[in-house]
Amino acid sequence: MSTTEDPGLRPDTRSGSDPRTAAPDPLAARYPGAGERVESLDIARIMQSIPHRYPFLMIDRVVELVRAHSAIGVKNVSVNESFFQGHFPNHPVMPGVLIIEAMAQTAAVLVVETLGPEQAGRVVYFMSVEGAKFRRPVVPGDQLRIHVEALRSRGNVWKFHGIARVDGTTVAEATYAAMIMERAA
Repeated sequence: MSTTEDPGLRPDTRSGSDPRTAAPDPLAARYPGAGERVESLDIARIMQSIPHRYPFLMIDRVVELVRAHSAIGVKNVSVNESFFQGHFPNHPVMPGVLIIEAMAQTAAVLVVETLGPEQAGRVVYFMSVEGAKFRRPVVPGDQLRIHVEALRSRGNVWKFHGIARVDGTTVAEATYAAMIMERAA
């Protein structure tokens, strides 16, 4: 790969313009409404979908979502974030694990929007994180755009690939699996 290429998400061959070459979407047959676009979800709708709250709510908006396929979440990184108090004083850098958490929260919204509103508020537990790469620091004033793609699902376990970008440049990426569960009473 040349240094000018962005390793972005794999090309979308599932919905290619030439149906003779497009691979079937393995998730489409399982989920009613798969492939439907949702233009934008504000913070109120995100908070209806997932149980996370400040200071651990890591996405501010979902600007694009295709049910059972992909989503793009946005995190506006502010100097007022609580984690900057200790990471690092006089040199604030967003912890990489919180970038991965933002990917997971974007994916959780995608799952709820795919499965339907009756799934709102369920808890998503990490099962694995693979191939995590951090390419450059994320600092106050940056806007993270978190691109997630659903790779597959089986029962309540989903696998995703996520890429976080700032100004179009990849800053982090990972493949991860998560289990969607009911909250304990």
